[in-house]
Amino acid sequence: MQERDYAAMARQYAGDVVKGKIPACKSIRLQCARFLDELKLQRKKEFPFRFDAGKAARACKFIERLPHSKGRWARAKETLRLEGWQVWILACTFGWLRKKDGLRRFRVLFVVVPRKNGKSAIAAGIGLYMFCADGEFGAEVYSGATNEKQAWEVFGPARLMAKRTPALTKAAGIEVNAKNLVRFADNSKFETIIGDPGDGQSPSCSIHDEYHEHADDGQVNTMQTGMGAREQPLQVLITTAGDNLAGPCYAAIQEERAKLAGIGHNGGPPLDDETFFVEYTIDEDDDWKSEAALRKANPNYDVSVKADFLLARQRDAIATPRKAGAFKTKHLNLWVAAKAAYFDIEAWRRCRDPNLPMRAVEAFELEMLLGRRCIASFDLAAKVDIAALELLFPPIGAKATIDDPYIRFGFYFVPEETVLKVEAYQNWDAQGLLNVTDGEVIDYDEIFEVLRQARSAFQLDQVAYDPHQARYLVRKMQDEGIPVVEVRPNVLNFSEPMKELDALTRARTIAHGGCPVMEWQMNNVVAQADAKDNVYPRKPRAEDKIDNPVALIAGLAVAMAEEEEHVPTSPWDDPEYSMTGAED
Repeated sequence: MQERDYAAMARQYAGDVVKGKIPACKSIRLQCARFLDELKLQRKKEFPFRFDAGKAARACKFIERLPHSKGRWARAKETLRLEGWQVWILACTFGWLRKKDGLRRFRVLFVVVPRKNGKSAIAAGIGLYMFCADGEFGAEVYSGATNEKQAWEVFGPARLMAKRTPALTKAAGIEVNAKNLVRFADNSKFETIIGDPGDGQSPSCSIHDEYHEHADDGQVNTMQTGMGAREQPLQVLITTAGDNLAGPCYAAIQEERAKLAGIGHNGGPPLDDETFFVEYTIDEDDDWKSEAALRKANPNYDVSVKADFLLARQRDAIATPRKAGAFKTKHLNLWVAAKAAYFDIEAWRRCRDPNLPMRAVEAFELEMLLGRRCIASFDLAAKVDIAALELLFPPIGAKATIDDPYIRFGFYFVPEETVLKVEAYQNWDAQGLLNVTDGEVIDYDEIFEVLRQARSAFQLDQVAYDPHQARYLVRKMQDEGIPVVEVRPNVLNFSEPMKELDALTRARTIAHGGCPVMEWQMNNVVAQADAKDNVYPRKPRAEDKIDNPVALIAGLAVAMAEEEEHVPTSPWDDPEYSMTGAED
């Protein structure tokens, strides 16, 4: 087989993406532009990295000598053949070195790609390379997952590749066992690891498949901590999208997106980060029902994942709405609800206004809102978890439009002890998104202080409340002269405003600051219409909180009632109608 120029292939792929010859989402376009820019920047003395074409080629060449482990290519006894996008990823991961010591620049490879795009085979190849060809004495490579079956999705193919390559096992001195690969010359090993193993390992490489299924970062953090003694370890996070917006995977993806969006491509400084992040998906304005969307999200379109298969799944999703969520997640890599979520989370994301702050406390400083009519609503479902307070600003005009939408901000009150028990809460607290109260239960006085602040800053029309657990807070508001209105959470009160919230979201006539806490809660809301087409917000599991959407729906119920009171049914009911001022 003719020798391939892998460095040239990586440059070609990146160039074709930047020029638009290869369809790719914004994230991939940014990474490709970064790669090409930094190839030029490396000539500058102050740039701390250099690209080593030989190191990049070595990893690619090793992996292309491995056999396929399953499918038609395995039956034909063919070896792996890397596509341009895979060469680019491997070249960046293994080719970029630090000038100061010649060690690898990237210590984490984070790949988010739809199903059937060959990610497990490449992960298995990386694992074998790190096990026996990276030059690490006493290498420890782990294939980690939340369960044994998932861990074998990477280790299984790696084991078969080694077993079917006797020349490799002989040259490297590898013994292929039932549950691990061992090299006795230096006690290197490659095996699976399930859940959080605790301390004791010293991994040179850890591979975590389907990261979106991890409820917490116990395994990932343990492996990362154990890499301290290694010179150039590599952690591989590889996954499709999922539906757990409160999990560590989605939080990590959001962080990487934010970092990537801040990269300058005009000779600016390099990104000071050890993670190479690759996310194949579609962009916000893409039509998910189009073949173009499939091509953009699936880099192995019509290679490892057949076009006919994807088009058939797409037709099913279009014809059967209940299948749409799963299709978007598995084949377009969109973080949407695989369950029967009521609200369209993509539509909710499109309602984000970059001019609005993510943190609700900053709303009090917005000049555009000072003195504006506001409806507050709260939900005190539990004293030991999230208590919700929503501020809803109705449109200035008679009807909400994209230019004059409803505006909402949410406060999320959580007791300190609860934050310490939930990793997602800890991440949000670090971003200043939660209102953490001391002790084990929520301090309602802190909610009251926010309401007082709202009354000072805005024209606070009403505060909607559910009487359950609200007696103390309602009494304090009444003593202070804050107007309150009871909105009991039942189908009669909630059905129409819940439908209205859905309609406002889809029409982009409600705006928010893009807070991930609210996005998670909106994604958790499920509902099933009854025989009379009534709906009511419910949560699928106890840990899936919906307190703020419930409060928002209550606030919207008040807003809708106020609108009805001010709409005249005839000219004679309009207080501004004057007989004396009537035209001839």
